[in-house]
Amino acid sequence: METITPEKIVEILGKHGTHVTIEEAKIILEFMYKLANIAINTYLGR
Repeated sequence: METITPEKIVEILGKHGTHVTIEEAKIILEFMYKLANIAINTYLGR
């Protein structure tokens, strides 16, 4: 599984016209991991 880096987030969003800084990308990444954990815990019924 590939790890998503803040640099990759900047690249992906930039391709779609959304420009973010590395610091903003770090915040987005942290949010994504939290959201994924919530989804997994909800699915597993924890």
